[in-house]
Amino acid sequence: MHTSAPSMLKMFYISTEGQPVKRKKGPAPKMLGNEVCSVCGDKASGFHYNVLSCEGCKGFFRRSVIKSAQYSCKNNGRCEMDMYMRRKCQQCRLRKCREAGMLEQCVLSEEQIRGKKMKKNEEETARTSAVVTPTPVPEVVPLEPEQLEMIEKLVAMQKQCNKRSFIDRPKVTPWPQSQDPQNREVRQQRFAHFTELAIMSVQEIVDFAKQLPGFLELTREDQIALLKTSTIEIMLLETSRRYNPAIESITFLKDFSYNKEDFAKAGLQLEFINPIFEFSKGMNDLHLDEAEVCSENMKLSKGGCRYFERLFSK
Repeated sequence: MHTSAPSMLKMFYISTEGQPVKRKKGPAPKMLGNEVCSVCGDKASGFHYNVLSCEGCKGFFRRSVIKSAQYSCKNNGRCEMDMYMRRKCQQCRLRKCREAGMLEQCVLSEEQIRGKKMKKNEEETARTSAVVTPTPVPEVVPLEPEQLEMIEKLVAMQKQCNKRSFIDRPKVTPWPQSQDPQNREVRQQRFAHFTELAIMSVQEIVDFAKQLPGFLELTREDQIALLKTSTIEIMLLETSRRYNPAIESITFLKDFSYNKEDFAKAGLQLEFINPIFEFSKGMNDLHLDEAEVCSENMKLSKGGCRYFERLFSK
């Protein structure tokens, strides 16, 4: 014999003797969408006061409990409850609610509901205030005159190194005009062009380091160690300084501008190209001046940072 889901749910709550069965604690069984009210047979909206019921019977039971209502039946309490009779006989409807298993202790009073809402609002306010607590702004310490003088010297030295690279610009392998992607000679020429630009960038960094006060006093091993640990990072910073957001390109030696497609044509992989342009755009958005970029160049590696601090401590 096939039993429908609503009937099974109803049987779950009502024993064969008509006595309510206590539902186990935990989440209510999943609704299928076609369940009916255990009291009047209307479409059920969920489990209310421990019973699968409709919104009408839920509200009726709540009002009756809160008001301690007393009803009378013209048929001596023998009315068969359905969607029609639920409006005709309140006594039998309340009796059927209790027989189905609705529990009065599940009904909250108006005072209890207000207290529950108030507690929820207090918890929400506490969470919000904890999130928006402002963090103190760190105090900006002004630089000493000696520090400002040192930064000016660093910027001047960097500009001097850039000028020497501009002079060597004609020595760079020309960027090919041909657009043929299958031409091996063209691909090699583009790769050579980028490689020579990278070599010139490294040479700029070495020349800049040699002009720093005290750098040449270090042992050759220390000089090499400092350059090894910071050259790539400095090249990235220098690249970001040359980023032009208007054309989304990076300019080398004043006149050579390249977008992502140009980098790819030179043989670089997208896994390498995308981070370069993302970093360059992010740094450009900070609007750093030449002094700030130059200072960051000096503080990239741990060794460079210690060396930078030693210069300022003199």
